[in-house]
Amino acid sequence: MDVKQIITDSSRAIADQYVLPEVGSTIAQRLTRQLAEGRYDGAATAQELANLVTVDLQSVNGDGHLRLIHHVDEVPDMPSEEMYLAMAVKQASSTMDGVRRVERLDGNIALLVIDPVLFDPPIAGNSITAALQLVAKADALIIDVRTVRGGDPYTVALICSYLFDGPPTHLLDMHDRQGKHLQQFWTLPYVPGPRFGGTKPIRVLTSAGTFSGGEELANDLQFLGRAMIVGERTGGGAHPRVGLRVHPHLELAVPVARPTNPGTNDNWEGVGIIPDIEVPAEGALDAALQSLQTQTATACKPRSTDRG
Repeated sequence: MDVKQIITDSSRAIADQYVLPEVGSTIAQRLTRQLAEGRYDGAATAQELANLVTVDLQSVNGDGHLRLIHHVDEVPDMPSEEMYLAMAVKQASSTMDGVRRVERLDGNIALLVIDPVLFDPPIAGNSITAALQLVAKADALIIDVRTVRGGDPYTVALICSYLFDGPPTHLLDMHDRQGKHLQQFWTLPYVPGPRFGGTKPIRVLTSAGTFSGGEELANDLQFLGRAMIVGERTGGGAHPRVGLRVHPHLELAVPVARPTNPGTNDNWEGVGIIPDIEVPAEGALDAALQSLQTQTATACKPRSTDRG
């Protein structure tokens, strides 16, 4: 294992590609300094090196997406996008495309549990749309992203497309490391099958472990007033990343873009999504059900009449 080459390649990639240029330069300099001071000399395995380097990568600004990842299986020697696709397809095939559970609860409330990732639409689009069509006739919807660690903005947009009515809704803007606008994400004008729609109540369950794509789904629905978030403050990882092979068993994850809510310069990086109803993650489903029951009871309560 050529530790010097791994650190040199990683430092260069971070300096050249990290979404916050000044921070990226600082992180790259830190890695180089740590190498010179012998911090990584004791790393006997790729796993040990990954652990040490990840601590240093995240020591400057706490970006949870920025890390050196050890893989038991050899990382494909491909460009990063193809490398990610190959690994994602393999993971999706063993997790039912991330659709862990769809259930009808008492009161015609639908529960959709997503785990562990919101896989890209070309991988999991059929499974996601099938689940959303199944819950479309429910009177309320609970989306559980408590164990979601990542995902694709296009998949978030696909899910949200079933949860709004009318013309496309602006969800998110993406910017590059120079602050230049890259892309906007909107709900789709057409989706296969019926929509759940834009008026029935939605709750999204979160935990401290909810990260990245799971946070974006919660963020978009909360920011637009479409859903209430129930559970714990999330992990605070907003910056999408690419994967770079720096060793047969090591992938360097480098954040390369920055999302913002429409019309703002804000996102959830380092802050997380703050729940509307804050409860321990294990009690989030019960709290969401209670919240929906309260909302239903309030909506059905007859108004008093002033008879003078």
